[in-house]
Amino acid sequence: MLKKSKKSLGTANPTPVPVWVIATYDESNKPDAMTAAWAGIANSEPPTICVGLRPSRYTYENIKKKQCFSINIPSTALVNQTDYFGIESGRNVDKIKKAGLTANKCKNISAPYIEEFPMHIECKLVERVNLGSHFVVFGKIIETFVDEDKFDGDVPSIKKIDPIVYDTLTKTYIGCGSEVGKGFKSGVSVKKETEQK
Repeated sequence: MLKKSKKSLGTANPTPVPVWVIATYDESNKPDAMTAAWAGIANSEPPTICVGLRPSRYTYENIKKKQCFSINIPSTALVNQTDYFGIESGRNVDKIKKAGLTANKCKNISAPYIEEFPMHIECKLVERVNLGSHFVVFGKIIETFVDEDKFDGDVPSIKKIDPIVYDTLTKTYIGCGSEVGKGFKSGVSVKKETEQK
């Protein structure tokens, strides 16, 4: 196999990453939201999500006080509002209201979710870890909700949810694009080839 030339990026942040909006209530139950991209699934049992947050962020303070948060998955149609949540502090502004969106109370936790976003995940804080510039907060998933019109049969459709990913190197938001394979199925042909050799 031909060896390709590779260029080092040093310690540059990886790309792409998911774009999530973390929603919380403050002490007076004012809703707040911030965009986060250092995020992902951390554990299967119990189902746990992790998000990296700077300790100076208002959202981080709210999570510490309320011990919960929601993860809101925006669609590409709401990219302007999503970006806005990352460039203004919620200390003195109701960002969700200013963005023209709706904060509703979560079913299981003391946190809001954003009605216009097609999917949200309700999480209880289980751990905070200081890694340096960011604290990683781990949230146990209590329940996940998806708009009914975003399903194909019994399964949520990524195409219909139309989530955003973020290219950290070019600071660009990108749609997910088309399906290219199936998990735990697309690799079967490679496995069979190696088993036959």
